[in-house]
Amino acid sequence: MKTAQTPGFRIRKIHETAIIHPTARIGQDVVIGPYCVIGEDVTIGDGCKLASHVVIEGPTTIGRNCTFSSGARIGVEPQDFKHNGERTTLVIGDNNVFREFVTVSRGTVAGHGETRIGDNNMVMSYGHIAHDCRVGSHTIITGGAALAGHCTLEDYAIVGGMAGVHQFVKIGKMAMIGGMAKVTKDVPPYMLVDGNPARVIGVNIVGMRRNGTLPEVRDAVRRAYKILYESGLNLSQAIGRIEQELSGSEEIDHLVQFLKTSARGIIAGHPREPRAPQG
Repeated sequence: MKTAQTPGFRIRKIHETAIIHPTARIGQDVVIGPYCVIGEDVTIGDGCKLASHVVIEGPTTIGRNCTFSSGARIGVEPQDFKHNGERTTLVIGDNNVFREFVTVSRGTVAGHGETRIGDNNMVMSYGHIAHDCRVGSHTIITGGAALAGHCTLEDYAIVGGMAGVHQFVKIGKMAMIGGMAKVTKDVPPYMLVDGNPARVIGVNIVGMRRNGTLPEVRDAVRRAYKILYESGLNLSQAIGRIEQELSGSEEIDHLVQFLKTSARGIIAGHPREPRAPQG
């Protein structure tokens, strides 16, 4: 392991087998392991750690204190036939964890031109974030799960192992997607989703509690769920009733705004079990 030091900067540890493009910008206290390849126009922030065989292609900007396990490929060309080598980017925030063999694509000209990931996220082994995705902060993408192009994952959302999320789908704040779910419509904030095809099966009360949501707000979200999925109202009617009866908290206001702006339409609820005949 070689070290590199610039006046006024702390030591970087760069393995002698690593290949780093002359235009790459490497921050302070960065560790780059064996056989890593850092491409042109890559910026790696202070305190980042790369295990062996990590490949980062540019243009990519990475914040501070991110870790990349062996085999991760970051900032790769988008898997889109329309992409023709145009200059597009990937921007990653601080304190993110990318485990073994994770892949993250840059954007496309047809999309945002940029893939963007916030702070404090974990992408577990073999997870995939496709071109033009928007990932918030404090999210978890579990092993083998994949976000297709142009998806949005809001803060504190969790995508279960091997789940597949369709292009342009938006997953709301603190929503939780079960393992191996097939998600083809937008998932409202705070909801629990499972199945193939995926359906909303309830409210992510545990996640809300863990993230400090007040009990009265959790109760309001439960009531909003019942209005949305169990009242028999259509979407516009349900939104109106939620606004009339429950508005006032940040969480309910966010839910309503999400419902109003859904482009793909929201995911359906789980079919209710028929009631037993009364004697």
